[in-house]
Amino acid sequence: MKKFAFVFLFVFTLSGCAGVMTTRLDNVRSAVANNNFTESAIQFSSSHDITEQNSLELLITGYAQFLDGNYASSDKTFEEFNKRNIDTTSGSFMREATNIVAGRMASEYRPYMMDSLFVSYYQIWDAIGENRRDDVRVIINQSYARQQKMSREYADLVQKNSSHSADENNSELMSELDRAKSTWGAYSDIMNPALMYLSGIWFLNAGDFNDAETYLKRAVGMTNNNSYIATDLNLAQSNTRPKNTTWIFIESGFAPRLREQTISLPVITGGGIIWSSIAIAVPEFGRSNISINGAKPLADVNAMFMTEFNEYNINDALRAWGAASARTVAQAAAYNSNSKYSGLIGLTSTIFSIATTDAEVRSWATLPETISVLRMNTGDLITGSFGDMLNTELPKSGNYLIYVRLTGGDPVVHIFKI
Repeated sequence: MKKFAFVFLFVFTLSGCAGVMTTRLDNVRSAVANNNFTESAIQFSSSHDITEQNSLELLITGYAQFLDGNYASSDKTFEEFNKRNIDTTSGSFMREATNIVAGRMASEYRPYMMDSLFVSYYQIWDAIGENRRDDVRVIINQSYARQQKMSREYADLVQKNSSHSADENNSELMSELDRAKSTWGAYSDIMNPALMYLSGIWFLNAGDFNDAETYLKRAVGMTNNNSYIATDLNLAQSNTRPKNTTWIFIESGFAPRLREQTISLPVITGGGIIWSSIAIAVPEFGRSNISINGAKPLADVNAMFMTEFNEYNINDALRAWGAASARTVAQAAAYNSNSKYSGLIGLTSTIFSIATTDAEVRSWATLPETISVLRMNTGDLITGSFGDMLNTELPKSGNYLIYVRLTGGDPVVHIFKI
C-alpha cells in the first residue's frame, strides 16, 4: 500500500501544473507592469545561474535585464537561449513522447519561432546600448537566416494567405525572399517588421545604403502605408544619411496569454468508471488602448503569435485526443485486470489520467502586444507632448534611437545615440 500512497502523492504533485504555470506567468506580467523587472525574473526562475535556467526562464530573464538597462547581462542570457535553440523549426520525438505520457507541461518549453526573432531584436538593442557596432551587423545577419528558415516552415501557410497564384510552388515562393522587389506583405504576420525596420535604420545611419535599402524595402512591404519607413527608404535610395532625426520604438500592452480548458467525460465499464480527458490551450487577448499622437503601427504581436499558434494548435489537439485515447485504454486494462488490487490500480490510473492531461500554456508572456514607431526631428522631442510623457532628459540634436516600454506603470525609456 505504501507504493500506492507514493503514486497518489506523485499524481497530486502533477495535477494543476498548467494552472500553477499560468499563475506564475501572470505574476511575472504583473511585476513587469509595476516596473519590477529583474526581481520578477528571479522569482520566476529556478536558479540565478542562467546555465541552469530553462528556455522560458532565459527569455523572461533576458528581457527583464534589458528593461533594467543591463545590456551585457541581457545579451549573455539571450546567447544562452540561442545555444539551446539553434533550430526552433524542428520537433523532438522524445519530447512528443513525453508530452503524451506525462502531459505537455512535463517537457521542456518549445519556443515559438517568433521567440527567436524577438531575441535577435532585443540583442540588437543590447549591442547598440553597449556600442558594439560590429556585433549589430552580425546579429542582423543571423536574424535574417532565422527568418528564411521560418518562411520555409510556413511556406504553405504563406501561400494560402498571399496574393501569389495557386500554381506557384514553394521553392518559387521562397526565392522571392532574395528579390529586391519582393512583396513582403505575405510575411508581416510571420516575421518581425520591427526587427526589419530597426535593421534598416542602423544601416542607413552607418552609411551602408545598399543594406539599408534592402531591409527598408522589406519593412515597407510588411507594413501598411507607414510613411516613416517610406521616408527612410527614399533616403537610402538617394544615398543620404538622416540628420537630427530620432526614431522612437514604442512597445505597449502584453502579448496573448494562454489559459487551459479541460474536458473530462466519464465512460462506464464493467470494471468501473473511466475518464477520458482532453486539455487545450485557449489564448486571451489584452487591449492596451494606448494611443500616441503621430505613432504609426509597426508590428502586431497578437497576429504574429496567432499565426504560429494556430499552425501548431491543430497538432496539439490531435496529440491531446491521442493521449486521451491511450489513457482510456490503460484505465480499462487496469480495472479489468485479475489482480486483487484491480480497483485501486484502476482508480490510480484514472487519477493519473486526469492529472497528466494538461495543456501547453507556456509562452513568453512579457512580450508586448504592439510595437509602433514615431519619427521626429530631434529638437522637436522636447516641445512635443510625447516628450512630456517620457519625463526624462531628451537630446536636442543628433540622431537617436529611443526605446519605450509602456506597461501601465512608469514608461521604460532607453536613449541611444547612433
